[in-house]
Amino acid sequence: MQGSPAKAAPLTPAQDRQWATLAHFGGILGFVPSLVIYLVFRHRGPFTAQEAKEALNFTLPPTVLAIVANLLALIPVVGGVFGIIAMLIWLFMTISGLAAGIHCNKGRPYRYPFNLRLIQ
Repeated sequence: MQGSPAKAAPLTPAQDRQWATLAHFGGILGFVPSLVIYLVFRHRGPFTAQEAKEALNFTLPPTVLAIVANLLALIPVVGGVFGIIAMLIWLFMTISGLAAGIHCNKGRPYRYPFNLRLIQ
Protein backbone atom coordinates (compact mmCIF):
# COMPACT_ATOMS: atom_id res chain seq x y z
CA MET A 1 0.00 0.00 0.00
CA GLN A 2 1.42 3.33 -1.01
CA GLY A 3 0.81 6.61 0.68
CA SER A 4 0.36 9.85 -1.14
CA PRO A 5 3.61 11.54 -2.17
CA ALA A 6 4.82 14.18 0.21
CA LYS A 7 4.22 17.71 -0.93
CA ALA A 8 7.40 19.77 -1.24
CA ALA A 9 7.88 22.21 1.59
CA PRO A 10 7.68 25.92 0.87
CA LEU A 11 10.99 27.71 0.51
CA THR A 12 12.25 29.79 3.39
CA PRO A 13 12.68 33.49 2.56
CA ALA A 14 16.45 32.99 2.23
CA GLN A 15 16.00 29.99 -0.08
CA ASP A 16 13.38 31.88 -2.08
CA ARG A 17 15.81 34.75 -2.64
CA GLN A 18 18.66 32.33 -3.42
CA TRP A 19 16.77 30.43 -6.14
CA ALA A 20 15.44 33.68 -7.62
CA THR A 21 19.01 34.98 -7.81
CA LEU A 22 20.25 31.76 -9.41
CA ALA A 23 17.52 32.00 -12.05
CA HIS A 24 19.01 35.31 -13.18
CA PHE A 25 22.63 34.18 -12.88
CA GLY A 26 21.72 31.15 -15.00
CA GLY A 27 21.36 33.49 -17.98
CA ILE A 28 25.03 32.89 -18.64
CA LEU A 29 23.93 29.42 -19.88
CA GLY A 30 20.85 30.59 -21.77
CA PHE A 31 17.23 29.95 -20.86
CA VAL A 32 17.56 26.39 -19.50
CA PRO A 33 18.52 27.23 -15.87
CA SER A 34 15.66 29.70 -15.44
CA LEU A 35 13.22 27.23 -17.06
CA VAL A 36 14.25 24.42 -14.70
CA ILE A 37 14.10 26.69 -11.64
CA TYR A 38 10.70 28.01 -12.72
CA LEU A 39 9.26 24.52 -13.25
CA VAL A 40 10.68 23.07 -10.03
CA PHE A 41 10.20 25.95 -7.57
CA ARG A 42 7.31 28.07 -8.88
CA HIS A 43 4.83 26.60 -6.40
CA ARG A 44 7.25 26.67 -3.48
CA GLY A 45 8.32 30.32 -3.43
CA PRO A 46 6.52 33.37 -4.80
CA PHE A 47 9.69 35.44 -5.27
CA THR A 48 11.39 32.57 -7.09
CA ALA A 49 8.36 32.07 -9.34
CA GLN A 50 8.23 35.75 -10.23
CA GLU A 51 11.95 36.18 -10.86
CA ALA A 52 12.48 32.85 -12.65
CA LYS A 53 9.64 33.75 -15.02
CA GLU A 54 11.18 37.17 -15.62
CA ALA A 55 14.59 35.59 -16.30
CA LEU A 56 13.03 32.96 -18.57
CA ASN A 57 11.17 35.58 -20.57
CA PHE A 58 14.39 37.57 -20.93
CA THR A 59 16.73 34.73 -21.89
CA LEU A 60 14.49 32.69 -24.22
CA PRO A 61 14.53 34.94 -27.33
CA PRO A 62 18.26 35.79 -27.20
CA THR A 63 19.14 32.13 -26.65
CA VAL A 64 17.21 31.16 -29.78
CA LEU A 65 18.89 33.99 -31.71
CA ALA A 66 22.31 32.93 -30.46
CA ILE A 67 21.70 29.33 -31.54
CA VAL A 68 20.67 30.52 -35.01
CA ALA A 69 23.70 32.84 -35.20
CA ASN A 70 26.00 29.99 -34.16
CA LEU A 71 24.55 27.77 -36.89
CA LEU A 72 24.97 30.57 -39.45
CA ALA A 73 28.55 31.01 -38.24
CA LEU A 74 29.32 27.71 -39.96
CA ILE A 75 28.77 29.32 -43.38
CA PRO A 76 32.08 30.00 -45.11
CA VAL A 77 33.08 33.62 -45.75
CA VAL A 78 30.24 35.37 -43.83
CA GLY A 79 30.25 32.99 -40.85
CA GLY A 80 32.63 35.17 -38.87
CA VAL A 81 30.07 37.95 -38.71
CA PHE A 82 27.47 35.59 -37.26
CA GLY A 83 30.03 34.25 -34.80
CA ILE A 84 30.61 37.78 -33.52
CA ILE A 85 26.86 38.37 -33.31
CA ALA A 86 26.43 35.17 -31.27
CA MET A 87 29.22 36.26 -28.93
CA LEU A 88 27.67 39.71 -28.45
CA ILE A 89 24.28 38.15 -27.67
CA TRP A 90 25.87 35.88 -25.07
CA LEU A 91 27.79 38.82 -23.58
CA PHE A 92 24.59 40.88 -23.37
CA MET A 93 22.70 38.04 -21.65
CA THR A 94 25.59 37.42 -19.24
CA ILE A 95 25.98 41.05 -18.16
CA SER A 96 22.22 41.57 -17.89
CA GLY A 97 21.75 38.36 -15.90
CA LEU A 98 24.55 39.22 -13.49
CA ALA A 99 23.15 42.72 -12.90
CA ALA A 100 19.66 41.28 -12.35
CA GLY A 101 20.96 38.57 -10.01
CA ILE A 102 22.86 41.07 -7.88
CA HIS A 103 19.76 43.27 -7.65
CA CYS A 104 17.54 40.28 -6.90
CA ASN A 105 19.90 38.94 -4.22
CA LYS A 106 19.13 42.07 -2.21
CA GLY A 107 15.51 40.92 -2.09
CA ARG A 108 14.21 43.38 -4.66
CA PRO A 109 12.36 42.28 -7.79
CA TYR A 110 14.09 43.03 -11.09
CA ARG A 111 12.52 43.96 -14.40
CA TYR A 112 14.65 43.81 -17.53
CA PRO A 113 14.19 46.96 -19.61
CA PHE A 114 13.98 44.92 -22.83
CA ASN A 115 11.77 41.90 -22.15
CA LEU A 116 9.07 40.37 -24.34
CA ARG A 117 7.35 38.62 -21.40
CA LEU A 118 6.13 35.74 -23.57
CA ILE A 119 5.31 33.52 -20.59
CA GLN A 120 2.57 34.88 -18.39
